[in-house]
Order: sequence, then structure tokens, then C-alpha cells
Amino acid sequence: MAQAAPKRSEDVAKASSGFHGSFCWNELMTRDIEGSKRFYRETIGWSFEPMKMEWGTYWLAKSGDKTVGGLFELKGPDFDGVPESWMSYLAVDDVDKRVAKAVKAGAKLMKPIFDVPGVGRIAILMQPGGASVGWMTPKPN
Repeated sequence: MAQAAPKRSEDVAKASSGFHGSFCWNELMTRDIEGSKRFYRETIGWSFEPMKMEWGTYWLAKSGDKTVGGLFELKGPDFDGVPESWMSYLAVDDVDKRVAKAVKAGAKLMKPIFDVPGVGRIAILMQPGGASVGWMTPKPN
């Protein structure tokens, strides 16, 4: 299992590599991981692989051997009131500089910018109109 995790991070990095301004990743935030996996397995044909994180398990959605997205469980008090939804991520050239511009333009940073080893540097924003979006500087392949 210890060797599988780096491969999964590489799969996510490859799947989420995008050019500046392009959508590069999609993630379902759900309170029912098993029900969501069952739904997408039965309707779309996806399979799922666990990726162990320090906070729990992140589920990679796969279409054949291609990683196409992820599932994140909304669990704990930090997510009270957060609706189940799909979160889209935009690739940006420098997440720290872009977030500074976004905040000046009226966006709200929802949590501190963070790094996902093997994947990239990520920010979760609420744009001025209220829509949520993730911005990611993908780790170079």
C-alpha cells in the first residue's frame, strides 16, 4: 500500500495538469460517499480507488484506467452548512499571486491556501457573486 499512494498522487497530478485558466479537476463534496460511489458506478461506470490523506480518505473516480475526478466527504463541524455539490478547479500559474488579486477584486478565501503532496497548491475561493471555485497550481509533471 505504501507504494500505491505515490502512484495515485501522480495520477491526480497528471489528470489535473492544465494550462492557466483552464478547468483541471472536478470533485464531488458529499455526505454519503458510499451512496455517491454506488450512483456513479451504476450510472456512469466509474470505479473508485482510495487515496489516503492525513485527514482521511479521498476517493479517486476512474473511467477505465483514467483518473477523472475525486470524491470528498463533508464530515465534521468545519462542513456544517456546506451543501453537497461538485467543486470545479481552475489551473492557475501562481495560486498565491492570483488569490491576492482575487481578494482585491472582492473574492473571499474560504480557508488558507494549502499544498497536496504530488498534486499541487490549492485555494478555495468564493467569488464576489457567491459561487465557490477551487484554484490550483498543479505540480509540474
